[in-house]
Formats: sequence, C-alpha cells, structure tokens
Amino acid sequence: MSDLACDVLIIGAGPAGLAAARAAAQSGQSVLVLDDNLHPGGQIWRDGPNVALPTLAQQYRQALGALNNVTLLNGVKIIAQCGPQKMLYEDETGSGVVDYQALILCCGARELLLPFPGWTLPGVTGAGGLQAQIKQGLSIKGERVAIAGSGPLLLAVAASVVKAGGEVVILAEQAPAAQLAAFAAGLWRWPVKLRQSFSLFNRHYRPDSYVLEALGGQRLTAIRMQTGAREVTLDCDRLACGFGLVANIELAMLLGCAIEDNAVAVNPHQQTSQPQVYAAGECTGIGGSELALAEGAIAGYAATGNLMQAQALTAQRDKWRRFATAVARTFALNPELKTLATPETLLCRCEDVPLYLLSGSADWTAAKLSSRCGMGACQGKICATAARHLFDWPLPVPRIPLTPARLATLARLERSQSDG
Repeated sequence: MSDLACDVLIIGAGPAGLAAARAAAQSGQSVLVLDDNLHPGGQIWRDGPNVALPTLAQQYRQALGALNNVTLLNGVKIIAQCGPQKMLYEDETGSGVVDYQALILCCGARELLLPFPGWTLPGVTGAGGLQAQIKQGLSIKGERVAIAGSGPLLLAVAASVVKAGGEVVILAEQAPAAQLAAFAAGLWRWPVKLRQSFSLFNRHYRPDSYVLEALGGQRLTAIRMQTGAREVTLDCDRLACGFGLVANIELAMLLGCAIEDNAVAVNPHQQTSQPQVYAAGECTGIGGSELALAEGAIAGYAATGNLMQAQALTAQRDKWRRFATAVARTFALNPELKTLATPETLLCRCEDVPLYLLSGSADWTAAKLSSRCGMGACQGKICATAARHLFDWPLPVPRIPLTPARLATLARLERSQSDG
C-alpha cells in the first residue's frame, strides 16, 4: 500500500463518520475515511447478504460515492500514531501512513459483555454479535433464541431473530419495570422513537430479568433466569446477551485527548482537547444513530472551518443528547450483575483466565502482570472492559499497536519512530 495525504482524515464509517465526511466535503478539501469493516455503515448500518439497508443509509452511501474529493477505504485497521498528524494503518495486503491536517474520530462503540457461569458455551454470543451474524447470513430458522441484558438494542435483536425465522423464547431486560414505564411515558418528546417502540414490541419482553447461568455440555441447551422474584429454567438453542455499549476511546487516549465519563470529551464544535482532533458518535458517549449523524455533521463542518453550518445543527444534537441521557438513566446496570460470576468463571475467554486470578489485582496492568489476561486475539477489548465494570478499575492506558499487526507493519512503525 502507498502512503496517503489528505486535509481531513476520518476514522470510522458508521453514521457519524459518513455524516462527517459529507459535511467536510462541502469545503472542497480532500477527505479520507478509513474503516475496519468491509462495507461502510458501522454496526448499526452493517451491510451483508441478509440486509435491506435503511433508505437513509443508502442515501449517505450514494452521496459520498458521488463526491470526487472523498475517498473511502474499507477493511483497514489503525495501528498507531507514527508522528505529528500521521497515522499508520494496515489492510489485508500491506500498510501505509496517512498524513492529515485535521482528524475526526468516529470510532463507535462495542458491546459490554459481563461474565456469568456458562457464558463461554457454544451458542452464547453478544446480543449485537448475533445480530451481526444474522446480517452476514447465519441461518437460525426454527431455533429457540433467548435474548438478555439491557438497552434498546435487545428489541432490535429480537426483531432480527423473528425476521430470520427464529423463535424468541424470552427477551429479558434487567432494568426495573417502573423505570421502563417512566421512560416509555416520556417518548412523546421523540416521536420517531415512539413509533419505533411500537414496531419493535415483543410479547416475550420481561423487565427485572437477567441470566444466572447458561447450561449445557458441548453446547448451550438451556438458561437459568432470575425474572422478578422467581427463578426459572428455559430451554433454548442460542443466547444473545449484551449489557449495553462501551465507547471505543483507545485511539483518542493514545492521542492525548481528554476523557470524561469513559467517553471522549468534546466542546460544542465536537473538538477534543487536542486542537486538530475532533470526535463524534458513540465514542463521545452512547446515543444512537440520530445523535451520531448530528455530531458527525457538526464535526465535519467545524473541522473545515464552516462554523455557521455547525452551529445550525446544535439544537438537533441537543435534542438527541437529551434522549441519550434518558436511555442511560433508564438502563443503568443493576449492581447484582457484578455478582453472577463464580471465582471459577472465565473472565478472559481467549486465554482461559478464571475470575479468581484477577480478583486481588489493583488494576488492569497488575492483572496482566499476574496472568495472561488480555493477551489473546481481542487484546483485552472484552475482558478488560468487563473487569473495569466488575472491579471499578480505572481506565487502562492503551499501548501500541492498537490491534495485532504484521511484523512488516511493526517494523515500519519502529522506523518512523526512529526517524522522529
């Protein structure tokens, strides 16, 4: 791969990244978008064989495709910063360095997966993980699927399961019924979300419910549930379990951006504490696609000096930030979820590290020094996030490379640091 140069570099091609690119392109400056998925759209607009993309997603893709000053590269991983306003990246064929003037981080979020006995059984996945598999062509026709955890994503996953021919046996939401009722009563403030809630209604929805244990030998066969004051056992073929989303902030931290409430801190123009770095979407706080689109557009305009158009979108952004605040308040996690795992329950699935090996550690660094936790394929993205929630540890400091890379790419990083 060859080295590249651009005026505006955007990391991530989800709704925030696409909106940022569209807005930044109006300045006439050159815009480069790098994304690790094979198609633009991020997780919420993920493309695949079993996907009918929303009209809005198609419109954004078509709009960017018609702009000759926007370049989109898919299947690209960010490895490290390799100099002032330089980013090292890698794809399936090689690596390259991007030289940029302004950077917009639209890195999205990932699922929070919390351990419980049996969570590593085949057939148990993240809620969003199952939805992504269905979109990529996984057949679940006739299968009994349990969906559990917290947040509006569970309803969307249930709809995907039903559409794919699966049977939802329970949709377990850990949030209390009273909080859910108060949230539903306030949805009139966001009519599009009110209409969406009617379309996603599922008769198997149960508040005050969470998984205690996944059961089975070679594969999941049933789950033991707490639902209200009762404990029940349900037969199922799959369990999709996710406890909300966690902002992807590792790159921002590496760049020295300030972090607040486990998200990238930004000013009214979506500018971070680093002058040439902006951020938008879920990496600045979990808020959904509507908020991501507004923030992305503001970041794109502000990064290219178009502050008047950025200012025009602030009311729209603030409206969806209020919705995000209501969601966060409603679906706050029950402390009881921290107690589900036994000492023998695996925390790090990649390296088979049980919980008891970490329980005496002061932080993530100490845990890695005393075990192989975080040294597997996910590089701690699952287990470090879970441990942080379970033990209330501080954010671990990211290290380069941000993701596993080829030796040739690492050698290039070493040369660039030596030259610097």
